[in-house]
Amino acid sequence: MDATKTLPPNKLQTTFQAHVSQHVAPDSRVCVALSGGVDSVVLLHLFAQLRSHYPLTLSAIHIHHGISLNADAWAQFCQQICAELDIPIQTYRISLARSAELGLEAAARLARYAQFRHQPADFIALAHHRDDQAETFMLQLLRGAGVKGLSGMPVIRQQSGEPGYLRPLLDVDRSDILDWAKQRQLQWIEDESNQDSRYARNFLRHEILPLLNQRYPAWRATIARSAQNLAEAAELLDELAQLDAAHAIRDRQINCTYLAAITPARARNLLRYFLALHDLAMPSQIQLMEMLEQLTHAGIDSHIAIDHDGHTLHRYRDYGYLLKQLPVPDRASRWHWQGETQLTLPELGGTLSFEREGAPGIDLRRLNDINIRLRQGGEMFRPDCHRPNRRLKTLLQTANIPPWQREHTPLIYSGDTLIHVPGIGTACGWQATPGDLALCISWHTAD
Repeated sequence: MDATKTLPPNKLQTTFQAHVSQHVAPDSRVCVALSGGVDSVVLLHLFAQLRSHYPLTLSAIHIHHGISLNADAWAQFCQQICAELDIPIQTYRISLARSAELGLEAAARLARYAQFRHQPADFIALAHHRDDQAETFMLQLLRGAGVKGLSGMPVIRQQSGEPGYLRPLLDVDRSDILDWAKQRQLQWIEDESNQDSRYARNFLRHEILPLLNQRYPAWRATIARSAQNLAEAAELLDELAQLDAAHAIRDRQINCTYLAAITPARARNLLRYFLALHDLAMPSQIQLMEMLEQLTHAGIDSHIAIDHDGHTLHRYRDYGYLLKQLPVPDRASRWHWQGETQLTLPELGGTLSFEREGAPGIDLRRLNDINIRLRQGGEMFRPDCHRPNRRLKTLLQTANIPPWQREHTPLIYSGDTLIHVPGIGTACGWQATPGDLALCISWHTAD
């Protein structure tokens, strides 16, 4: 049977069309995530049918995970079904290099969404349904997730700079999807891994939820309702965090004094919000409490450094600073300036800029063998001609340069003489006078 022919409308089609008309403007570009399973095949046909009376630019994307021996056949099947429906499709092969670290399911999901983000579409349409929502809720519950984790998947999720994620079947039971597909004699593939109960989701699906269904046949709807209630609670917590953030967060900084002044529960909510702003994974409850303890109770002169998800949360004075982790630099490293206007030092996380202009700056006439080094300890420096030599460590502290920046600050030498320190100044005796041609050096980091 031609699956695009109109049969009497049913609840599935009505729900699908209601979500699409509510969230997708006419003439939008919709890309269907097509695995080849029954859920995504039905979703593709629903969109193909819809475009006859609702203008859309349709495409599809298939992710070739390379896990199953049948992966090539699945990709070919998706190509064939899209050709029959006159829908362009792109197939992407992905590597699951992080599977050992994250687990296979999580690594596959991250890899899929990395491809979704770059699609030339207004929406990525996903075939998640009410059974998926309930399974996700149960898995998150067993992992001890908080309100946000238990709030489940939304019908629509939009983020700046990438396609929106649309789930128009989220209020539909999987049994209704199967019935719709069978009525229209659709073809689909079966992923053999879906029967493998070693995976947590499959264990729930095949071993636990059938028992639950015997006693509570409406469990899908009730769990979905609970997830929706928790989603509303999560929105309220985000609104509270936004109010607190106006007083406590500035870019990658968070005010530790403010964190200490509010209740612990509110402070944890604000700290979670701060981490989420920068797309970091949520720490466990124990890790979050430890972060909060160190940020709010460390001594004013303590240098706290907490590693999390490829970043380090530093405490300096009254603020926490969230920075990407940098490799520990080799203290013996040395770089040479060859006259370029910019010298990038990826090991230090920044770029040196060199500009020739008038004073103030370094007297160009005296320069010889300009090389860049790191602190070894014990350096003396005199940027103020009216004051004696002072320890560089003291000058850096007085200038309020945080400890982690001090370790990555490039020191400018002429031969073996320290002549310039970014953020501190140029050594007395090397400073250009008015009318002299000078070299101005500045240090720029991504922080």
